[in-house]
Amino acid sequence: MTSPPPPNALAALMRHAETLSRAAVWCAGALTIASVLLISFDVLARKFLGFTTGGADELSSYAFAISTSWSLAFATLQRANVRVDVLYQYFPVRLAAVFDWVSLVALGVFMAMLTYYAYDVVGASLAQSSRANTPLATPLAIPQGLWFAGLFFMCVILALMLLRASIALVTGDIATVKAIAGVRSTQEEAEEEAAAGERMVKGETA
Repeated sequence: MTSPPPPNALAALMRHAETLSRAAVWCAGALTIASVLLISFDVLARKFLGFTTGGADELSSYAFAISTSWSLAFATLQRANVRVDVLYQYFPVRLAAVFDWVSLVALGVFMAMLTYYAYDVVGASLAQSSRANTPLATPLAIPQGLWFAGLFFMCVILALMLLRASIALVTGDIATVKAIAGVRSTQEEAEEEAAAGERMVKGETA
């Protein structure tokens, strides 16, 4: 029977996952900015120059879907996803850790189902050589494939998070469970904002 990876190895994998997800979210943000610039140029060109680039709205919709799917992993690793904590904050520490783990499992099941059906969408577009019913006639498998890849990446990150959280829960490492899947406290958010402000000040004075 294969033993689970040691905590140190999992911690290293989590660090690599966060690095990759951070790079992905930067690329997603750049894609979003590019789509905004394209739409802005299209509007201004239509108003003042009398022509349109064509397809700006279509390309921006693809950019939105792709950037969203590739941002999910980083948001989850940073525990930026929305959680309803009206009752959670009153739970005992161990019970809260169990609910944190359950929430991660539920998110994983949802993402697995979403990714499975996304794969079906991409497969159908490839099989039928589907193209957008627009002047650009974009092969739909291209934006759909990039969208699916972001969802699949999210599933890989979630699987890694769930594995580490499960081992931590079984071994009684409640702090690790909370760090992976817990609701961010007000103090944590304040400390993060303070650290970000300090980095900004150092950057301005450097």
